[in-house]
Amino acid sequence: MGRDSLPEGLLSDVKNYLDITWDDEATDRKYAGLVASGMAYLDGKLGEAGDYTADGMPRTLLFEFVRHARDSALDVFENNYLALLLDMQHGRAVKRYGGVESPDAAPDG
Repeated sequence: MGRDSLPEGLLSDVKNYLDITWDDEATDRKYAGLVASGMAYLDGKLGEAGDYTADGMPRTLLFEFVRHARDSALDVFENNYLALLLDMQHGRAVKRYGGVESPDAAPDG
């Protein structure tokens, strides 16, 4: 997914998260590129396309990726968020495995 085809409202949500309150075409292009790069990076870590429109780990990590990219700190992003990246990967693996009961499921018997 490229910067010209971001999910509806995602750029606005990222700008809100980063306290960007002004509308400027150059700023929007810059942040759309950062969002698209972050989505590509996180999709690579997930092994599939993440859902960045729903609250959850992929969205949280995307917002933090963009914040780090804006602040020229991508060199520390993976180290800072390694535990969350691994948690996101493990969650996807469990979903793919299927047949796993949720911890809230009532025991048989």
